[in-house]
Amino acid sequence: MAPSQITYLTFGIVLILAVVFDLGLLSKKGKTVTMKKALVQTGFWILLALAFFGFLWYEQGHKTAIEYLSAYLMEWSLSIDNIFVFILIFSFFKLNEKYFARVLLIGILIAIILRIIFITVGVALVANFHWILYIFGAILIYTGISMFTAKKDEGVNLEENKVYKFLKRFLPVTSEDGNGKLAIIKNGKKMYTSIFVVIILLATTDLIFAIDSIPAVFGITQERLVIYTSNIFAVLGLRSLFFLLRGAVNKFTYLQQGIAVVLIFIGLKMLSEILGINISIYISLLVIILCIGIAILISVMRQKNKLV
Repeated sequence: MAPSQITYLTFGIVLILAVVFDLGLLSKKGKTVTMKKALVQTGFWILLALAFFGFLWYEQGHKTAIEYLSAYLMEWSLSIDNIFVFILIFSFFKLNEKYFARVLLIGILIAIILRIIFITVGVALVANFHWILYIFGAILIYTGISMFTAKKDEGVNLEENKVYKFLKRFLPVTSEDGNGKLAIIKNGKKMYTSIFVVIILLATTDLIFAIDSIPAVFGITQERLVIYTSNIFAVLGLRSLFFLLRGAVNKFTYLQQGIAVVLIFIGLKMLSEILGINISIYISLLVIILCIGIAILISVMRQKNKLV
């Protein structure tokens, strides 16, 4: 069996066991997730992702492992922006907190499937049309500049969300949660509940974020294994991260700017290949860690100053 096949097999087995463990031992249907449980679950997924980093180092070598770690950190930091939008979605639909865990789980699993499709298409395009990477680079620079200059408090109007408007137009939708059901029978007619709508919005919101994050990963590596595994690990940890950070996500004031600088750097890294300049993966990892770390540190210091 080839080393890549062993890695895929190991990843698949670990992933299945981890999801079963997370759902069976750390989560219970219809129960609210406490801060303590969220911390345990978040630590579980982070440690698992780091353990896979160690496995990649042993099985595939240091270059592949560093690429994976860089991609994972990128996806993990971008997921905090996902959480901000998830909070708005739950608030908009006034969803009962006891349904949060189940809705997040289903939405994230759908998002993973969509990401796999998106990545597969992207890998095929890059393999056949390498110049697409330069378009990705230009998009990342534009996105990074827009993100850096955007105001943090710019609202997200869910009433104008295209997916939500599509669902309301073509499906019979009710504002009821149906006691956790996806659909109910109302006046003899099948109606889709707010639970169903929220799940679809969570999955499509993550896919929209993936339009930025996945091209960024292509700027780090074109290794299919790294792109798949880093994305899946980061997204699977999103549910527990939501419960851990939902009360503090707005305190990361400068994280948006930190992520923006990273996106601009990776975009420039992709375009620099035109000039024959190849930036080391170690430099990329260092830039990602410094930008995200400094942004979080400044945000925390600002919050402390406000409390004084």
